[in-house]
Amino acid sequence: MADDSGRQPPRRRVPGPARPERSARPVGRPRPGPGARPARRPTAPRPAAPKVIRLGSPRPRLRMVGLALTLVLIAFVVRLLQVQAVDASTYAAKAEQNRYVGYTLAAERGGITDRAGVALATSVDAYTITADPTLFTRKQLKIGDGPEQAAALLAPILGEEQDTLVKKLRPANKDLRYVVLANRQTPQVWKQIKDLKSALGTKAEDDKSTVNVLAGVLAVPTSKRVYPNGDLAAGILGWVNADGKGGGGVEQQLNSLLAGKDGKIRYAQSGGVQVPTVGSTETPAVPGSDVELTIDRDIQWAAQNAITDQVEESKADRGYVIVQDTRTGEILAMANSPGFDPNDLSKASSVNMGNAALQDAFEPGSTAKVMSMAAVLEQGVATPQTHVVVPNRLHRGDRLFKDDINHPTWYLTLNGVLAKSSNIGTILATGQLGKTQRQANQVLYSYLRKFGLGRYTGLGFPGETPGILARPGDWSTSQQYTIPFGQGVSINAMQAASVYSTIANGGVRTEPTLVRGTKGPDGRFTPAAKPKETRVVSARTAKTLAQMLESVVDDEEGTGTKARIPGYRVAGKTGTANRVDPATGKYKGYTSSFAGFAPADKPRITVYCAIQNATKGNYFGGQICGPVYKKVMEFALKSLQVPPTGAKAARLPVIYKP
Repeated sequence: MADDSGRQPPRRRVPGPARPERSARPVGRPRPGPGARPARRPTAPRPAAPKVIRLGSPRPRLRMVGLALTLVLIAFVVRLLQVQAVDASTYAAKAEQNRYVGYTLAAERGGITDRAGVALATSVDAYTITADPTLFTRKQLKIGDGPEQAAALLAPILGEEQDTLVKKLRPANKDLRYVVLANRQTPQVWKQIKDLKSALGTKAEDDKSTVNVLAGVLAVPTSKRVYPNGDLAAGILGWVNADGKGGGGVEQQLNSLLAGKDGKIRYAQSGGVQVPTVGSTETPAVPGSDVELTIDRDIQWAAQNAITDQVEESKADRGYVIVQDTRTGEILAMANSPGFDPNDLSKASSVNMGNAALQDAFEPGSTAKVMSMAAVLEQGVATPQTHVVVPNRLHRGDRLFKDDINHPTWYLTLNGVLAKSSNIGTILATGQLGKTQRQANQVLYSYLRKFGLGRYTGLGFPGETPGILARPGDWSTSQQYTIPFGQGVSINAMQAASVYSTIANGGVRTEPTLVRGTKGPDGRFTPAAKPKETRVVSARTAKTLAQMLESVVDDEEGTGTKARIPGYRVAGKTGTANRVDPATGKYKGYTSSFAGFAPADKPRITVYCAIQNATKGNYFGGQICGPVYKKVMEFALKSLQVPPTGAKAARLPVIYKP
C-alpha cells in the first residue's frame, strides 16, 4: 500500500523456519554423491603477520633541514653582496694585480752619425732579463731553495753576483710580480738562458723529481747602445748609462731627442705565460730622432791619432785638438787624449770620461796675443810696421817682466812683436789703447769679451766651462800687464779655436756648432738653427792679422816654423804658458799650444792644439804642438780637397834697423 506521498513502503523479510544444522564433514574428504566438488588439497598454514613499527612525523625534520639551507643561502648572499657590492673595487684590484702584468716598451734610441751619415753611435737588439718572484716560491716550485738554484744558473751567464740575484728572486714584498735581473743583454745571452730553460722543462716532464727553476725567468725586448768606432770621438758622443739615458756628451745633451718616448704593454698571464685569448692593451713606443753631427769621421781620426801620439811621446797629462770650418763655424773634429771606449765603461777612468777640450780651463799664453794685436790695430794706435823697442826687462807695477829668452834690446815692428811672441812688446803695444792704464784695460777687456772669453761658446755642451775673465776693475796690478799676453785669464780649447776662426772669417765670430740637424721617426730632416754671428773687428783688421800670423810660421824669426805646410800659406801662433795644477791650485808645468788657419789668404780650416804638462823633451808650443797642427791641417786640407791659392805671402817686416 502506498502512503500519502505515493511511495511504496519497504518490504519486510519474514523469517522462515530454521534450517537444520549441517553436520560437520571431515576435512579433505570428497563430498558424497553425484556432482560433488573435488576435494581440496591441504594448504600450508599462514605465517603470523609481522609486527608494524610506526615512525614519528617527518615535518620537524624537514623544518630543520629547510632552516639550515636557508641559513647557508643567507650566508652565501651576504658574502656575495660583500664581494660584488661592498668590497667590489678592492677585490677587483687584487684580481687585476694577480692576473695582469705590464712592463715598459723601450723606445728605439736614435742614432748619431757624422756629417756624411757614417754611424758613430747606434742601437742593436737586446733583451732586459726579468723574473716573476712569485714563481720561485716553495708553493710554486715545491722546493725551498728555488731562488738559490736559479741564481746559481743565471749568475755566470749574466755576469751578476749570485747573492744579488737571490735577493731579487726572493724580495721582501711577497706580492712583487716583476723584477729586472739584468739590463740590455745581447741576444746570445737570452738564447743561452732560453736553451737552459727549455732543457730543464723537458727534463722535468720526463723526471718528476726535476724542477724547472727557470720557468719564471722572462725577457723584454729592448736595445743596446753600440759605438762602432770604439773610442773615436768618445768625448763628443758621451755614453748611455744602465737606465738607457745619456750619461755624457751629445748622448746627454740631446737625450730627449735621441730617447724617443717609451710605450707600455699590459696583458693577462698565468704561470708566467701570456694568455692570448684574454687580449692585451699596448701603447706603442715612439722611436727617437737621429742626430747628424758636423764631425768628419776621417778628420776626427787624424786629429785623435796625432794628439794621442804626442801626449804619449811628451809624457803629458792630456791634450786636445779642435778642427773648425772657418766659414760656417762647424766643428769638424774635437779630439781628446787620453780618452775612453764608451762600449766598455768598466775600463774607463772617470777623469777621462768627459770632454776636456770644453771642460778644462787653462791660461792660453801667447796664442791670446792675437786678440791684443786685434785691439791695437782696430783702435788705430799702431800698424804692422810700427816700431817697438823691446828691452830685455820691463818694470811695470810690482813686477819685472821678461820674454821667454834673455836677449839684447830688440828693434821689432809690431808684426815682429807677434812673430817673435814678445811679452814685453805686447805690454808696450796694448799700453797705447788708452791715455791711462785703466782706460787701456777697459778697451782690451771689451775686445776679449767680443772674441768670446768669459762666456759659453754657444754649444750648450754638458760640463762646458766659460773660462775666467775678471772685470777690468778687478784686475790686479800684475794682471793689467799679464792678461795682454795670455796669463791671468782662463779659456777652454774651443774658445781658443773660435778666436782664430773669427780672424779667418773676416773678423766675424760665428758661434761654433756641433749638430747639423736631426731626422725624426718620419724620416724628415730638420737642419739645426743658423748660428749667431757677431762682428768683432773689421775685415781689414782681420786680413792684416792674417798676414802678421803668417810671419810667425813663414819667417825664420818666427816661433812656428814647424807648422809649415809645403804649398800652402799658413797663419798661426805659438803659446807656452805657466800651467795651474788643478789639484793644488799652484803653477806647475806648462800649457803648450799652437793655433792657426789655412790657407792664410783664403781661410778654410782652423786647427787648435794644446798639451798639458809635457814632462819629457821640449815643452814649447811651437816645438810639440806645431807638428801636431801640421799633421792635422795637412790631412784636413787634402780630405776636403782644398787647393793652394798660389798667391805669394805678404812677408811683412819683423825687425827694423834703428
